[in-house]
Amino acid sequence: MIRELRSDREVRAACGDDDLVVWAAQGLRGGARAWALGDAVVAGCPGVSRRDRLAVWGDVSCAVELVRHALGELGATYRPLGDVGLVREVTAKLDGLEEDGEFSWMSLPGDALVPAPAMGASAGEGAGAGVGWLGGDAEPEVAALLAAEAPQSYAVPGEAGVRRWAGVRVGGVLAAVAADAWSAPAVGLLAGVATRAGFRGRGLAGLVCGWLSRELVAAHGRAALMVDDGNAAAIGVYERIGYRRRRLLASYVSG
Repeated sequence: MIRELRSDREVRAACGDDDLVVWAAQGLRGGARAWALGDAVVAGCPGVSRRDRLAVWGDVSCAVELVRHALGELGATYRPLGDVGLVREVTAKLDGLEEDGEFSWMSLPGDALVPAPAMGASAGEGAGAGVGWLGGDAEPEVAALLAAEAPQSYAVPGEAGVRRWAGVRVGGVLAAVAADAWSAPAVGLLAGVATRAGFRGRGLAGLVCGWLSRELVAAHGRAALMVDDGNAAAIGVYERIGYRRRRLLASYVSG
């Protein structure tokens, strides 16, 4: 029998504290809902990382029934996502679902976080480099940097769910940024990473992401992010911080 989960604690217990499901559940705030059946759980939230997302976890046969139920409750705009094999089987068994694309979810438990490195000359020492939270007056600079260097970024200043930006300046110029965006109570999310072209190769993205990751872990207990599988340079940066990679597949309701 399908049962609706009514609290963040219930969600975490039902899915074995799976960080993707816990993140998608968003603490069951903002219209988020979650259900369990047997050894499977789904959790959906509207507008999280700019999509209506439905995280899927557990046994295939139960997951099929949960996804069918959740889409009936939440609507056809929701996009199931989860481990590649699981979502591929669920998609094949449900009429009207089509595979969308694969990408990676990377998670960072607190005990896997690599300590902060000493800042060296290559990272801008002597040029005033230092990572910190940016004030609201820096948002036009952040928006311009993203438009030039990461125009596909889901996180942009002013977008709902994008809480705040971290950045590093070199010689007074905003050189690299990253955002705390769509974080859940028990999973902080890192997004909106960009480095100005003239400052690449200095390790600045690693500095900003490492600093922000430590802030997210301190606030939420762990951190996570989403990255395209083809972005080997970014994946390498995240792995050096301590993030662990997990391949995901998303699907959608066709028509």
